[in-house]
Amino acid sequence: MATSTPAYPPARDLLIGKAMLITAAAGSGIGGALALRAAEEGAVLMLSDTHERRLGETADRIAAAGFARPATHLCDVTDEAQVRALVAATVEQLGRIDVLVNNAGLGGTAAVVDMTDDQWDKVIDVTLTSVFRMTRAVLPHLYAQRGGVIVNNASVLAWRAQKLQAHYAAAKAGVMAFTRCAAMEAAEHGVRINAVSPSLAMHAALDKVTPPGLLEELTRREAFGRYAEPWEVANVMIFLASDLSSYMTGEVVAVSSQHA
Repeated sequence: MATSTPAYPPARDLLIGKAMLITAAAGSGIGGALALRAAEEGAVLMLSDTHERRLGETADRIAAAGFARPATHLCDVTDEAQVRALVAATVEQLGRIDVLVNNAGLGGTAAVVDMTDDQWDKVIDVTLTSVFRMTRAVLPHLYAQRGGVIVNNASVLAWRAQKLQAHYAAAKAGVMAFTRCAAMEAAEHGVRINAVSPSLAMHAALDKVTPPGLLEELTRREAFGRYAEPWEVANVMIFLASDLSSYMTGEVVAVSSQHA
């Protein structure tokens, strides 16, 4: 039997005054939920995505909730020039970057025997290489100010086998390994890099791209008998972005009701 979804948490001022850049922040998924939670916790925001209309709607939703309307900037994280422009725009408009959240990712369903190079390359580029590009572009700013945080979005599929997900799982495993290695380099500069690893966070876009019956099957496997709300994953990202996790770096935190 499924447990009920817990009450939405009250704000605790965990990110007061922090300048935060979030990629893939549009829509109803983890990025959009994180943007609202970050605003509630006092962050000053730059939101980025490739979807102009949905990005504007996310910013409008935050403003309608009584917070300052976030800055927004269109960016394709597979394009180095656009990544550099996003980072420059964030520094110009917010004055600094304290937190980067690498939330961009691309899924898909394909058997290895049928998978094309293009399918493989696209998932790897959006899901893994973008994390490298964004981190590389932001680290000089964090190093110069001797502090800051990067939070990456991985997936439990990096640990668990699931058929038809070899490209996505490989990309997310790469995010985990990149997080750990980059964190060791950044530590001497006072910069922390961690990741979350969600299992199943439900949102409208996920339902549209998942084969029939799979979400129901995955939901039944969860110990709570339900999927996570996107804001439940965002809560852990907020923790990692905040000073409460000051001694954590190179860690991957599973946001899951199953064993990793």
